[in-house]
Amino acid sequence: MTTGTDPLAPLAQLAGVPEAVAEVRKNVDRLYGHRVMRRRAGEVTSESALRGARASAALDGADWPLEEVRRRTDFGADPEARTVGAALRLSAEAGQLLSVWRTSPLQVLARLHLLAAGDGDPAAGRPRQGGEEAAPLFPKEVAATEGEAPAGPVGELPPPPPPTEAAARLDQLAGLLTARAERPTGGAPALVVAAVVHGELLALRPFGSHNGLVARAAQRIVLTAEGLDPKAICPAEVGLAELGTAAYRRALLGYLEGTPEGVSRWLVHCATGLGLGVRESTAVCEAMQRGMV
Repeated sequence: MTTGTDPLAPLAQLAGVPEAVAEVRKNVDRLYGHRVMRRRAGEVTSESALRGARASAALDGADWPLEEVRRRTDFGADPEARTVGAALRLSAEAGQLLSVWRTSPLQVLARLHLLAAGDGDPAAGRPRQGGEEAAPLFPKEVAATEGEAPAGPVGELPPPPPPTEAAARLDQLAGLLTARAERPTGGAPALVVAAVVHGELLALRPFGSHNGLVARAAQRIVLTAEGLDPKAICPAEVGLAELGTAAYRRALLGYLEGTPEGVSRWLVHCATGLGLGVRESTAVCEAMQRGMV
């Protein structure tokens, strides 16, 4: 059994992070105590999955209204439809991958990419190889509806590392996660772990396509597996979409800088997104309580 300290634990003490973690924890606990959760938790989980998938697809370039996602059954007609279908498949299967994630996160990531890319893609489920490029993370801008837009232009993301380096760093991340699963207690809060997994996957872009969808699905898996959101009712993807792609990209650039200030900016951004996701599900619970859903 691994007994060493969690290398992610110091990140939880960066400026602004303890307060963000505590605020999210309080709001998540309040949501789980909602009266509707006693009787209709499964419905809240399903609605959260749908709304999270819609938002993740929007961040990946397919910004469809929620009701359009809800009513559609054919997701193979055009690129946007395929993106929405990919997000829905990831959201539907994420909860079934929790036990595998704890022991083999790389296997789960391969499965997530296979689900997103589809059987027809010869690169589905395997990392980029030499000479293969990664698709852009933000093919279309999503305007912010929450928070303040970054002042001035936001820089472009640097290219991902070459496949060999990306694979090595992915192995390191997997080793860190499996060691954490073997550690009895303590370590970094779930929110910090989820944000690091999310950020690393966006930084590495290990696959040729759908890296954003996979990264956000992995974040959701971590939040569930780590016990912060065990019923998967807090769609952080909704909050990330509400904050907009400019703020998302700016926060990710901070993470890529690797400075304490930059990493803190990323962690707080992820916390803010999750908090907005909690607000979304709270509104769903309120609507259910009033008989509107």
